[in-house]
Amino acid sequence: MLDIVQRTRSRPARFRDAQITMAHGAGGKASQSLIEGLLLPALRNDALAALGDAGTMSLAGIELALSADSFVVTPIRFPGGSIGELAVNGTVNDLAVSGARPLALTLSLVLEEGLATSALSAEIEAVAQAAQTAGVRIIAGDTKVVERGHADAMFACTTGVGAVDPRARLSTSGLRPGDRILLSGPIGEHGMAVMLARDEFSLQADISSDTRSLWPAADALLEAAGPALHCMRDPTRGGVASALNELVRASGVAALVREADVPIVPAVAGAAELLGIDPMYVANEGKLLAFVAAERGEAALAALRAVPGCEQAADIGEVTLEPPGMVLVDTAFGGRRVLDLLSGDPLPRIC
Repeated sequence: MLDIVQRTRSRPARFRDAQITMAHGAGGKASQSLIEGLLLPALRNDALAALGDAGTMSLAGIELALSADSFVVTPIRFPGGSIGELAVNGTVNDLAVSGARPLALTLSLVLEEGLATSALSAEIEAVAQAAQTAGVRIIAGDTKVVERGHADAMFACTTGVGAVDPRARLSTSGLRPGDRILLSGPIGEHGMAVMLARDEFSLQADISSDTRSLWPAADALLEAAGPALHCMRDPTRGGVASALNELVRASGVAALVREADVPIVPAVAGAAELLGIDPMYVANEGKLLAFVAAERGEAALAALRAVPGCEQAADIGEVTLEPPGMVLVDTAFGGRRVLDLLSGDPLPRIC
């Protein structure tokens, strides 16, 4: 069975859908087919082909990283954060996990007719506070207004620029057999907080988004592991499961995850069980995955746990050789299962 799955997944992605659906934005198989089957062939270049969180370029001898993102979360304010804070942290984090110190952002807003100016003011304050905390400046932007009912209050689009850290030797295809897989903290908090804030499930729980800048965590890992740090990724859309699948596929290796070692707070675990959702697929906005050579794994984990907000960081598994391009999970019950990409869109818009 694994051989059949492996052969199927190794085939080049093709885009054959007649129309765009919500699944194309969920970070799973439909997203993969859209990116690799339609967008990448038309726009292909070396920087884009890496499919990293940020692309890199040299300018006057300086190695820069660039990242672009769009945020369409509903509702725009949720426990622990808001779309303004999310727009800053999400962009900063794409730079950070690419090994770049964030420097500046652009911010473009699409505002819906009828949006209360008090709500807009609150989001601009959230942007300003998050940027100050992350140590970046907003240096350019744009504003557009669309008709009522066309924007879910507001959308935010960002571009981030950062300076690639000289300690970084990261690559989406850099995973090596034996690498330890480190996770910076409990999963699923952001996605679950947003879902419950929509009041669609008649379920209440004390869950807050984990949105925060990841540069301090990335900086600590670069210092502790140096060239032994092979790759980092922030598991946003599609959660930890999608991030792992994307990276093992890019590297031609496999991953074995120990389910019992994946940190998750009880409230998130309970809500996910009631809703029938695997937390491994739920979005995060303040967590990272790091792949570190075994000899530096303990030092990297200790450095990560010393960063505020990462105290519950854990070693959750290792990179293996077989079966290539697949993620396996040793379950808490002693079995083993395949952790595949999402095949649909089980979650509401959360980033």
